[in-house]
Amino acid sequence: MIMSPPRHSRFFSVFFTTSAALFALSGCNNVTPSVNHQAIKQPIADVMPAVQAVVGDYADEGYEKRAQGYDWVGVMVRAESDQQINIKVRARSDIKKPSCQFDGKATLMGQDDAHGIIFQSKVNDSTAFFQFKDDKLTIDSQDKYALNYFCSGGGTLVGEYQKLTTDLEI
Repeated sequence: MIMSPPRHSRFFSVFFTTSAALFALSGCNNVTPSVNHQAIKQPIADVMPAVQAVVGDYADEGYEKRAQGYDWVGVMVRAESDQQINIKVRARSDIKKPSCQFDGKATLMGQDDAHGIIFQSKVNDSTAFFQFKDDKLTIDSQDKYALNYFCSGGGTLVGEYQKLTTDLEI
């Protein structure tokens, strides 16, 4: 009489054969994942016309004479959201240490024909106002000294800045 091998030995032989086959087949699948190195573009948020109208670069009167060595202050305004702007103030830094630097966000306060477009921001326990009218930016505050903190040598952010037709050259 012929005896068959025990059941557990058949199970192990089928298991090992199947495992070896799967291992061999998976080893042949040598695919290198491709990486897309393109920049991801974030969707542009819907921006109110008031915010879009003020986006740009502004500079004080010294900017036009920068080639002659004059000190100048520039303001970069970018849309942050539908009613908020991101403001960066920078001073000349190419031939000397910059005298002013400020980074902040301002929220749309209102708009009318008489005053233009006005944004406000909390700055040093005071409110700073950013008024845009006729391609000019006027920075002011309830407390005039609150905006001196961001400048050295007696400078201040308070003043008028003209909108530039090109990017600010920092």
